[in-house]
Amino acid sequence: MTDYLPSYVQGGWWVPSAGTGATEVRDASTGEVVARVSAEGLDLAGALQYARTTGNASLAALTFHQRAVLLKQFALALTERKEELYALSSRTGATKIDSWVDIDGGIGVLFSYSGKGRRELPNSTVHVDGPVEPLSKDGSFLGRHVYTTLPGVAVQINAFNFPVWGSLEKFAPAFLAGMPTLVKPATPTGYLAEAMVRILVESGLLPDGSLQLVSGSVPDLFAHLRLGDLVGFTGSASTAESLKAHPAVQTGGVRFTAETDSINASVLGTDAVEGTPEFDAYVRQLVTEMTTKAGQKCTAIRRAIVPTASADAVIAAVRARIAEKTVLGDPRAEGVTMGPLASTAQRDEVLRQVRRLQEAGGEVVIGTTDAPEVRLADGTTAVAPEGAFVSPVLLRFADAQTDAVHDVEAFGPVSSLLTYDTTAEAAALVARGGGSLVTSLATHDPAQAVELATRIAPFNGRMLLLDRDDARSSTGHGSPLPNLVHGGPGRAGGGEELGGIRAVLHHMQRTAVQGSPEMLTALTGVWHTGAASNSGGRHPFRKSLAELRIGDQVVSGSREVTLDDIETFAHFTGDTFYAHMDEESAAANPFFPGRVAHGYLLVSWAAGLFVDPEPGPVLANYGLENLRFVTPVSPGDEIRVELTAKQITPRETDEYGEVRWDAVIRNQNDETVATYDVLTLVAKEPAAA
Repeated sequence: MTDYLPSYVQGGWWVPSAGTGATEVRDASTGEVVARVSAEGLDLAGALQYARTTGNASLAALTFHQRAVLLKQFALALTERKEELYALSSRTGATKIDSWVDIDGGIGVLFSYSGKGRRELPNSTVHVDGPVEPLSKDGSFLGRHVYTTLPGVAVQINAFNFPVWGSLEKFAPAFLAGMPTLVKPATPTGYLAEAMVRILVESGLLPDGSLQLVSGSVPDLFAHLRLGDLVGFTGSASTAESLKAHPAVQTGGVRFTAETDSINASVLGTDAVEGTPEFDAYVRQLVTEMTTKAGQKCTAIRRAIVPTASADAVIAAVRARIAEKTVLGDPRAEGVTMGPLASTAQRDEVLRQVRRLQEAGGEVVIGTTDAPEVRLADGTTAVAPEGAFVSPVLLRFADAQTDAVHDVEAFGPVSSLLTYDTTAEAAALVARGGGSLVTSLATHDPAQAVELATRIAPFNGRMLLLDRDDARSSTGHGSPLPNLVHGGPGRAGGGEELGGIRAVLHHMQRTAVQGSPEMLTALTGVWHTGAASNSGGRHPFRKSLAELRIGDQVVSGSREVTLDDIETFAHFTGDTFYAHMDEESAAANPFFPGRVAHGYLLVSWAAGLFVDPEPGPVLANYGLENLRFVTPVSPGDEIRVELTAKQITPRETDEYGEVRWDAVIRNQNDETVATYDVLTLVAKEPAAA
């Protein structure tokens, strides 16, 4: 792999011309040249336009569910060939566990968004946000918020530490939203991102233009961006600020989201003294965060904030665990648990930042800044100056208020220990980080956890409460999950790259739409009260998904509610609440005129009024949602029900789909008694004759 690293643009692989100046990328352990990287001569404007045209058209032809199914297929394709990725990953300095976090973690994001897309989004291209807003008394004018896909390209600018996960955690929500992606990986580990993209290209599954890769520097990138495009950046806070200041972002309408460096904290509770499960969990977690990926994680613990009385015990326990569990060396050597940093340039930068911390008063209490002895690939031990090795380092600050410890980040296996005496003081130290991706707290005291969490939540994108009950099942301080927010305020960039469907919506435009029920029904694919309905012909329960239409409706006859019905239901179910059984007490209640029918009796009767009992396309009722009882029903009242097909969602991988029905129960005075949604599973096609 000493040739030019290719880019994948406009549907094909591209390499620069022979003789083009390039950056040499080297093996993090041995210094051997792995590849040369350059984007000189690449038609970047053409690649972006290809995404906006071909890519947008390809994805616009697919629904959310169809895109979600493809995400699962991408995950399976990568899983089949992930050993190729593992082999390359070791060259970046990653151990097998590090590679699992990056490679399997990235694949897991694809699986997760595939499932969430099918569960939480409609099988369409428009996503409805929130309830209907009535804008007129007669219901002829409504408002609704909808999300539609941005018309541009999602550009990724990724960091070197997670070349697979970092690409896929941005790609998955963008793809699900219907937005094509252009990946710009960091040069030191870009060859691993290229291998991942190559596998997806060779799978033949990618819609045309949906994913492109640029290997090499593109300094004029922002000059080619425009309204409708989005940039997702991962890197330093200073770089993010300079990019955010570009006119394309400031006045050109380009969306810019950032996940940047973060001086994350981990707090040991005052109750978590040596010998408690919380103390042990805290130490294990701190060592893990210092050594996994050689500390090259934006979620790693940079500040260990511990009670003054526990500081010495923590240092001793961390020292012992590092000695017991950590073997530094080439990831390809047997027994190595921590590899080098991604490059010698990164090694030198980390050591420079450690010196800054020392100059500010930090005392190295664990580890050294000298070149360490490491285990080489052949099993021998030696100093390897050509490798990017740094020992785990813990510094102790006598003054926890020292500015540098809350501002300087050594992006490697480095943490600083600070002490506190009160929970309020600990919270203030956390806040000094200026906004973080994550803070963890190890305590078994709920009161202390609540006090600290409420104080620090505004300064964090995520918090982990660690105790004896969840220590074994916890995914850990430094593990972003696709269903939870990954991002944070202030210095951390202010973004939310993950967080389930929230991340999908970053790639879409929310628009308030006002119009008639008919128009909103047409736009959203969801029936709105007042839109056309069809209550003639066959009962809707006799129709398969292929035959059913939005607005198909059942209008039932009426049924009288008697006192005997109420008492029978009460004694049969055991629900003898006084409002149903005691006239005097019920009348004294401000909500009831006297004894009233049970709400669940009315819902049960409504099913009897609208159901067609014969076997057919309707396979099952699997729930009710949004049930509200509006008007009480007294003995002698009558009820009837209207059931209207509200939303039809075929399942892409099954022979059935979901139908959401709008149910309204009314009384003899045409007053609304109850409203709710009925959910059914319905066959896609009619049964064979």
